[in-house]
Amino acid sequence: MKFNRRQFLGAAPAARAATRALRADPMGMPIGTQTWPVREALAKDFEGTLRMIAGIGFKTIEMCSPPSYADFRPLASLTATQMKHTIEGAGLHCESCHYNFRELKENLDERIAFAKELGLKQMVLASFGLPATASMADYKKAALDLNHIGERIQKAGIQAGYHNHDNEFKELDGVLIYDELMRQFDAKLVKMQFQVAVISLGYEAATYLKKYPGRFLSMHLADYSTADKTAVAVGSGVVDWKKLFAAAKTGGVRNYFVEMNLREMKPSYDYLHKL
Repeated sequence: MKFNRRQFLGAAPAARAATRALRADPMGMPIGTQTWPVREALAKDFEGTLRMIAGIGFKTIEMCSPPSYADFRPLASLTATQMKHTIEGAGLHCESCHYNFRELKENLDERIAFAKELGLKQMVLASFGLPATASMADYKKAALDLNHIGERIQKAGIQAGYHNHDNEFKELDGVLIYDELMRQFDAKLVKMQFQVAVISLGYEAATYLKKYPGRFLSMHLADYSTADKTAVAVGSGVVDWKKLFAAAKTGGVRNYFVEMNLREMKPSYDYLHKL
């Protein structure tokens, strides 16, 4: 098909508008969601639930490893190719997945092979699974183990990550566990996935994204009402989202995933899409 100069100039504004629309979401990245909040629905109707997520407007998802997450186990019969085909058939893309520590220690080669076939770029450890009584020495040992795992994952062309929960934001021996983990992790082998929900404890994501530039892989997005002391849809709580996304550039964030209950998914997406 040939275009004359007038047709080309007439099409240019529309093309620029389309480009701006593609870049409208924060950081110019597609808005994603973690699948944990809809795990029961996914287990019952994988394809239908994915289409529902896509219908809200999400473009990417983050999975949880079916063999090791009881709620996802009904999906364990799918090959990586089948899973990828279903996800992409629903209009979504998946490049990140959560894993537990035991499976990475005991079945790493198998998990890496599945991840490569699925097209993952990120394999994120969801938790060390340490007890509340764990010492700082326990955390240091776990961090060292993840460095070794991360080295093998990196050799496969995938980036390892670590996802925090509330427990990393307490002090042991006068030191914040999160800060000690940042000292122990190899900055190249293990990147961080920041759980924004720790705002409920008084810790701002932006503080750590700026404190540790280039150390972050992704974020889980959530918001919090200090008045009601409960999680609320993104944009309706106390998180300063413009400040956070500005800091996310410094942190090196490559993608982000809303992690809210189903009823809060759409208002969260709508807020982010307009931000």
